[in-house]
Amino acid sequence: MRAAETGTETPVKSNGLEVFHSKAHYWGRLTLWMLIAMCLVVPLYVSFVLGAHPGWNVILVGLIGYASFIGIMWVLEPITYYPALGIGGTYLAFLTGNIANMCLPCSSAAQKAVGAEVGTRKAEIAGVIGIAIASLVNITIIVVIIFAGTAILGALPAAVHEAFDFILPAIFGAVLGQFAYKTPKYGIAALLVGMAVLFAPIFDLIKIPLTVALTIALILFMEKQKNKKAAD
Repeated sequence: MRAAETGTETPVKSNGLEVFHSKAHYWGRLTLWMLIAMCLVVPLYVSFVLGAHPGWNVILVGLIGYASFIGIMWVLEPITYYPALGIGGTYLAFLTGNIANMCLPCSSAAQKAVGAEVGTRKAEIAGVIGIAIASLVNITIIVVIIFAGTAILGALPAAVHEAFDFILPAIFGAVLGQFAYKTPKYGIAALLVGMAVLFAPIFDLIKIPLTVALTIALILFMEKQKNKKAAD
């Protein structure tokens, strides 16, 4: 006998989704903790087994600099992405990474493909499937590139190898350009603050957080001045 005929369709579906959420919490937390532990294996091996520990000061400087730049997103991203990704999609997206450029667009595309409205059960399941397929494709391509990386690097000329030294500055420049494109005035202000702090006779440990703090304060001041002029 069909569940709808017995009047038990809604409770069955509800229980099924609750079971799915319960399992998503269990496997999501388990796999994320496993991933965190695995991420520590290589640096711990290199530091304490191979004896190539860079020193705690270097690690602390890097941690403070990175946290001052991106730390706020550790709190904001799970909160802002959860309504669109759902429980299962959130765990899966943070496990595979590249949420803004891959997981979220693929989740949205899967929901549109089946005509599901955001926030519904259908949308949550479609979003999870979309993220899972996108992650599998992404991992497959990355694995192929990793195994072929040595051969590709060996075939490149020496001039290209020397250009690799500029990859990191190029990435930071691209990030600056990406955010400064909409408001060039703020981009120029951040660049001037960064240059001033870079050449200032202060400790390297505080340069990055100081740059971030001064840039935020300067832009907030500029925003207040602009709003004040608009109000007058």
